[in-house]
Amino acid sequence: MDDTTDSESVADAFDDRTIDLATFDTDVTMEDWATKYRVGDIRLSPYFFFTPIETLTPTKTVGLGRTNLTLIMATIVQTDAAAPYAGFDRQATPSRNPAVSMHFAPSAYGISTVGTYVMTFTVETNGPSTFTVGGYAGSGTLSGAGAKPVNGRQTITLILKDVQPSQQVYGSIEQTAGSSWLWYSTRVSYPPLVFQL
Repeated sequence: MDDTTDSESVADAFDDRTIDLATFDTDVTMEDWATKYRVGDIRLSPYFFFTPIETLTPTKTVGLGRTNLTLIMATIVQTDAAAPYAGFDRQATPSRNPAVSMHFAPSAYGISTVGTYVMTFTVETNGPSTFTVGGYAGSGTLSGAGAKPVNGRQTITLILKDVQPSQQVYGSIEQTAGSSWLWYSTRVSYPPLVFQL
């Protein structure tokens, strides 16, 4: 009898492969940025461009200040894989839903103005899954929170709008249904600059 869990069998198959996270499907397209998230509705910092402020991964779990990562109910964290990952299997941890969260401290990165930040979670599921996306933006607001279906390679997006520079904020994804999955990274960046569709 094979007593390996579903996440172990999925994860073992991925230890030697390399992946390009930029090729993962995204839940917010450039068209969405142009129509749903207009520049006039987003408070821009002086450094408005779509480059990462911070990226946390299984091999880098702490950023500047109190910026850090929390992994809840991971069944494996494989840091020496070609593409390091944390694996989760909801069936193996029925007492609590698996989740990933990132706390972010803007002032630790020299940010001194109110800003809008995009937090993305790069995941890969072994079949259809549902995640609850949430967070805390202090006196600002969240966009993109709620239930999100994922099947395969996906980037899950949460937007934290009008965040005070001294405010510590966070974003999270929590699996509420579905198959085993892998998490590769969580990134905080400024919104992309869209001039014309």
